[in-house]
Amino acid sequence: MNISKGYLLTLVLIFAYLSWQLVVPFLQYVLLAVLLAFLLFPLQQRLESYISPMLSALALVLLAIVGFIVPFLLVAAVIADDAANLLQSLDADTLQVSELESTIEEQTGMEVDLLATAADSAQEVGTMVLEQATAWFSALTHALIGLGLALFLLYYLLKNGDDLLEWIREMTPLPMDVQDDLYGELNDVMWAVLVGHVLIAIIEGVIAGLALFVVGIPNAAFWTFIMVILSLVPLIGAPLVWIPASIYLVVIGEPLLAAGLAIYSAIVVGVADDYLRPVVVDRYAEISPAVIILGVLGGIYAFGIMGLFFGPVVVGALITVLEVLDEDYDRLEEEHGMT
Repeated sequence: MNISKGYLLTLVLIFAYLSWQLVVPFLQYVLLAVLLAFLLFPLQQRLESYISPMLSALALVLLAIVGFIVPFLLVAAVIADDAANLLQSLDADTLQVSELESTIEEQTGMEVDLLATAADSAQEVGTMVLEQATAWFSALTHALIGLGLALFLLYYLLKNGDDLLEWIREMTPLPMDVQDDLYGELNDVMWAVLVGHVLIAIIEGVIAGLALFVVGIPNAAFWTFIMVILSLVPLIGAPLVWIPASIYLVVIGEPLLAAGLAIYSAIVVGVADDYLRPVVVDRYAEISPAVIILGVLGGIYAFGIMGLFFGPVVVGALITVLEVLDEDYDRLEEEHGMT
């Protein structure tokens, strides 16, 4: 390697690192834009046959706001309200403070007044809340800026998507047929994860959640969200919620509702998992449950909430690249030797 090439590669590494530092604070929102662009790009290509790329991209950004972002925010608000209700249910009467004070006195010989202690701590808690106000305001500002950035990125990814894909192809040092295989397999992996696992998990969680609403389980929206998340992980799924919910109904004296919830969840959710998932996945790529488990759990730690989607994609993409490398390595080595 000569000095000129080394210098250019050094510049590439430096500016790649600096660019990454710019992306990291808004990584969740960048990944959101990429995810929505992937889902909406086929529609963008169809609309461009009738209207300009700019108008079609604007229309799809509005669709993303109405069809994805606003419903997500509304659902998040309902879930947060249910979670708050769960915390509020732990009031002084529920905790039986007087009995707890008596128990402490019997065990330690010390007379305590927990409510008075809590009241004395209220001022300190209020001070902490005031100190956190700036942090909350900063988080809200960051979220608003991030959503705005995601929408701008989505617009340009849709509008200039064809140019971006062409640029990636030109910059990739692989023969076109190998690129076709590679990008085709990656596309199948992405759709298999999003449709074959994420969408099915949402369907299963919502199906089971409807039963929770019908039988009157408290904070059903929150538990529906939990079932959706659990359904993303193979071999775990919604039973971790609806089985305890059925037991809860038996405890409160509603055995018929408990039996109905258990039978409905076992049959309907089970049928959706056993039949709907294979039908959808077979249209795209077969992904091992181990890949999904590793991708979902590791993705949450690596990418936050967006890791639920991108974690399995990353692991599946690695497997795909290794398969393409195994299939074409000898030919690529020969072509390199000829040049």
